[in-house]
Amino acid sequence: MSNETSSNTGTVLVTYSKRTATVAMNRPETMNALNPQMLNDFIFALKEVSENEDVDVVILKGNGKAFSAGGDIKMMLAPDKEDGFNDLMDGISELVTTLYFMPKLTISAIHGAAAGLGLSIALATDHLIADSESKVAMNFIGIGLIPDGGGHFFLERRLGEVGAKELIWEGRVLTALEAKEKGLIHEIADGTLEQAVERKVQGWLKSPVQAMIKTKKILSEKNRPLLIKMLEIEKAAQFKMRQTADHQEGIKAFVEKRRPNFIGK
Repeated sequence: MSNETSSNTGTVLVTYSKRTATVAMNRPETMNALNPQMLNDFIFALKEVSENEDVDVVILKGNGKAFSAGGDIKMMLAPDKEDGFNDLMDGISELVTTLYFMPKLTISAIHGAAAGLGLSIALATDHLIADSESKVAMNFIGIGLIPDGGGHFFLERRLGEVGAKELIWEGRVLTALEAKEKGLIHEIADGTLEQAVERKVQGWLKSPVQAMIKTKKILSEKNRPLLIKMLEIEKAAQFKMRQTADHQEGIKAFVEKRRPNFIGK
């Protein structure tokens, strides 16, 4: 694309081109795992894009080898201070609601891994396109936690209650094809991911975008109370999960690269 301008907010890069903004997560050394700094930069970037009247389409992507591996494990190793935890969860909620209610058409371009919170964020967009070699997982269960970032809301909308529980409880890593068959993603890139995203963007830009955005607004406003409620419930539940022996064992096993020995406590 031509006539590109960009702004850099540190761990998140925003590039503008014609009527499109690309928001790129930029912690490639951690597979774009979200830490508090990145969370703040991400919210700032999304609000900047959301308020830009020249932008109709927003592309979400990850720089480096992955879309996003989820929450930074170092956050979970930090001492459990309730104030810090509340700030963190409120930031996650602000990020997801800003993205879900954004008055733009949004695309997640998934390559490598989209896992945990990374998958919740991708599911908050309107259209998910995945590279054929990518993997997705709602894998909080592996460290004794529950999905956050509205993960329960987004999965239940797509898979129903039964399917959502199955995916969350198993925490299984899905191939792009398996994710497509379940209805988690909309399309697998035929050719390169960049080409597939560009085709979708150009198709949208030739459409009556304002009518499309109005439909998005009607449906998302209907869902607003439920998503807000779900985020509140996830926050309270996640705080309790962080106190469990199983969570401590899950983190320890992750760091030590071994299978966890959960005891249900």
